[in-house]
Amino acid sequence: MMKVLTAEYIKEKLPLRPEDANKGSMGTLLNISGSYSMAGACILSSLAALKSGVGLLKIALPQSIYPIVASSVFEAVYIPVKDSNDGTIDNNSLDYLLENAKKSTALLLGCGLKLCAETIELVKDYVRACTTPMLIDADGINALSMNIDVLKEVTADVVLTPHPKEMSRLSGLSVEYIQNNRVEVAESFAKKYGVTLVLKGKDTVITNGENTFLNPTGNSGMAKGGSGDVLSGIIASLMSQGVSPIDSACVGVYIHGLAGDLAAQDLSKISMLPSDIVGHLPQAFKIIE
Repeated sequence: MMKVLTAEYIKEKLPLRPEDANKGSMGTLLNISGSYSMAGACILSSLAALKSGVGLLKIALPQSIYPIVASSVFEAVYIPVKDSNDGTIDNNSLDYLLENAKKSTALLLGCGLKLCAETIELVKDYVRACTTPMLIDADGINALSMNIDVLKEVTADVVLTPHPKEMSRLSGLSVEYIQNNRVEVAESFAKKYGVTLVLKGKDTVITNGENTFLNPTGNSGMAKGGSGDVLSGIIASLMSQGVSPIDSACVGVYIHGLAGDLAAQDLSKISMLPSDIVGHLPQAFKIIE
């Protein structure tokens, strides 16, 4: 089944917020992200998650970037861990991060994590052992592509959000072939590995191998580094609130594109920034509500 997403469909999938809700009942998201050279990815994904309704956000990040991120994201709980020699999260933090995942309702892994030998091992071991629903993005995907069969061992729900080049690394197919066969490639991969796949780009494809959706929102002004981090934060936030992986992906992609369209209207496609997408999320959610 393939559908084009609509505002009416997205409204039906938004998480309910009961009047007696509290931070504990609205989900806990663990965001494992950032490295010495990419603190911004951690900030953007975290702000997007908070703007998308999660009750409690925990951020696990290298100690070196804690002051930078904490000065921009006030509402999170922080889990600073030791830096590796490459300025990313040290592998010795694996057990500690797994313990924190058990106390969370969803996990976001990979934004700005930096691709290096330690990250490749950390992602492989973490994904294999983690039982919390997870979204893997960016360098999490790049690291995973080097140990792709780990996905066949995972017991938790997994959402992957690759752009075409990352999809090429995951699948071994050329970018050109992927772009000419987007639905077929996405559905085939999702079925093979039992994941929900978000193949980003114009008319983003969202599929779990059985149900497939195309997204009509978004514009070329969003073609800037950091936009994907915003998307990951939105989807992971929805997952943490108990929304199914496929519905979280559909809502997240649609809302992300709508916020981008609103930013383009206000600021122009040339001048809008990924942080402006975050800034327009409240308006986008309000339109859908």
